[in-house]
Amino acid sequence: MGLRSEHAYTAAVASIGLSVLTWAASLRAEPGKGLDRADRWGIFVGEWAPTFFGLGIALSHYEQEEGSLLGKAHADGERQRQMAGTA
Repeated sequence: MGLRSEHAYTAAVASIGLSVLTWAASLRAEPGKGLDRADRWGIFVGEWAPTFFGLGIALSHYEQEEGSLLGKAHADGERQRQMAGTA
């Protein structure tokens, strides 16, 4: 799809900044609602960052040569079979 780990990491960092901006915007745009409502908006957007970081880590595994755990397990199994065949 063209989505790379750098895109997910960028989205994570951007969501942290967006969290601060939504908190500040909620304080100014809804002055009668109080700090609690602004905190909820900031926390809601702030929860996106760990998700994007997790996606970035998962995508980086696929980008490596032996990226996925299945690929590494397959390569390890091949090595073990080759050693067993030569011994």
